[in-house]
Amino acid sequence: MNKQLEIFTNGFVKENPLLVLNIGLCSSLGVTTSIFNGIGMGLGMTFVLLMSEIVISIFRKHIPGSIRLPVFIIIIAAFTTIVQLVLNAYVESLYEALGVFLPLIVVNCIIMGRVESFSSKNNVGNSILDALGMGIGYSMVLIIISFIRELLGAGTLFAGTGFKLELIPEAYRIGIMNSAPGGFLAFGFLGALVQAGKNHSAQKKNKEAAK
Repeated sequence: MNKQLEIFTNGFVKENPLLVLNIGLCSSLGVTTSIFNGIGMGLGMTFVLLMSEIVISIFRKHIPGSIRLPVFIIIIAAFTTIVQLVLNAYVESLYEALGVFLPLIVVNCIIMGRVESFSSKNNVGNSILDALGMGIGYSMVLIIISFIRELLGAGTLFAGTGFKLELIPEAYRIGIMNSAPGGFLAFGFLGALVQAGKNHSAQKKNKEAAK
């Protein structure tokens, strides 16, 4: 049970794909101008990761090593296409907002990295836990970055939905948060907080060991 819990929670902080592993950064900087976009991208990526890990784990012993990467890409592309078609049919505003970053899920380093290093070597149960943990960790970071950028850059929350809130007058908004540099600023701030937490934890362990 402890092993399963560790697999599930690894993606939250310890091996968070964005803040710790620093992979899949394009989407975190490109689509996080609103919480709506962040949630949509997080759910889409999590679905593709989950389904890809399940399928690859099931057939891992039947996929020849020499062609494993092309097979992985085909599987990931199939589920990415499903996400695109569903969003285009039912949530067209989100489909248009995510733009090119939606099909780029196919080559997202997070998905390719997890199917190569984990699901291709582990059973279905553990692969599901890994996919959910990584997906939740990825989504949490996207939502936090989106919250910071939308609030400070646009002065709103939940733009693009029926629950839009305007909280900051236009004169007090920080326009740079709506552009790529704003994404880097928000990401850097979160990364610094995580690193500070890890340093504090390491220092605490060292002090306890010294005693």
